[in-house]
Amino acid sequence: MPEKIKVGLVGIGNCFAGLIQGIEYYRKNPSKKVVGLIHEKLSGYGIYDIDFVCGFDVGENKIGKNINEAIYEYPNIVNWIPKEEMPKTSFKVYESPALDGVGIWVENRINPIKSIKTDAELTEEIKKVIKETGTQVIVSYLPVGSEKATQFWAQTCLDMNTAFVNCIPSFIASDEEWCKKFAEKNIPVIGDDIKGQVGATIVHRTLVRLCNDRGTTIEKTYQINVGGNTDFLNMKEQERLLSKRISKTESVQSQLDVRLDDDKIYVGPSDFIPFLGNTKLMFMRIEGRQWANIPFNMEVRLEVDDKANSAGIVIDAIRLAKIALDRGIGGPIISASVYLMKHPIKQMSDYKAREACEEFIKGN
Repeated sequence: MPEKIKVGLVGIGNCFAGLIQGIEYYRKNPSKKVVGLIHEKLSGYGIYDIDFVCGFDVGENKIGKNINEAIYEYPNIVNWIPKEEMPKTSFKVYESPALDGVGIWVENRINPIKSIKTDAELTEEIKKVIKETGTQVIVSYLPVGSEKATQFWAQTCLDMNTAFVNCIPSFIASDEEWCKKFAEKNIPVIGDDIKGQVGATIVHRTLVRLCNDRGTTIEKTYQINVGGNTDFLNMKEQERLLSKRISKTESVQSQLDVRLDDDKIYVGPSDFIPFLGNTKLMFMRIEGRQWANIPFNMEVRLEVDDKANSAGIVIDAIRLAKIALDRGIGGPIISASVYLMKHPIKQMSDYKAREACEEFIKGN
């Protein structure tokens, strides 16, 4: 039997609530265990081999609570498993430095704690928790635009010899300097910016690649996304969206033999509609030309639960990070990053990315 994977979470929001409640869903419904999973087992690791041993957040109503309680605190709205049915755990949520992790639109929802600790005291406390809990993998679910906070946690992983899974578009696993740091310390890093299981970007990439490979010429394309959770509210602050737009746009551009001009492609979060909750709507259009220069166009509407889309991928990212640790492999885990993330340090088609990831799993 493999040992448990000890995981720490940064950002105890809806994404993590969906991940941990999803694992409990499978436990309660064993006949449905293969639904929604890319891999039931990864080098012997199943989804029940993950222990969430610590969490870090800035919300005053989450800090100090046990993880099983904190995931239901406002503004979280994931409720797939009733709170009273969620198994209790002794593992707690600790204070994280806010830095640039709280946007102006969400501050009144998150209600960040007014810390009385110095930066040095907080850093030492975090490292002590990581050491005492034996945390092996840190997963960052920080809000979009948290550049300084992401760098803080990347450096903490380097200091504590902990693998890092970066689910947001603040570039660590795709940045040459950070990749070099992780490679020099032989610590795995997977990122950046989670690619949903059947999300807007993976669908857009696939259809763009299809048009490209079938000999058409794409002239222009857009992807518009709206949602109603805290993530979308946070992204109303346009200054926080620079890296997100780069990540999503480059993910689509990478599937074309000839890049589109910047004014011929738009890919990005667009607006916040409160009553949508965790439902995400994507509207996509591709315009191009076929044989004899005859025009064509296609439009796609996709409706998904944003958190289920994320969790179906992160569950593999955690296990792949642990496999890299087991094998003594450090630096950017390119095969995992290119398959699971929008903005890896190297891009390839999703078909080739899956092949590369499967080869990594086999140990090749």
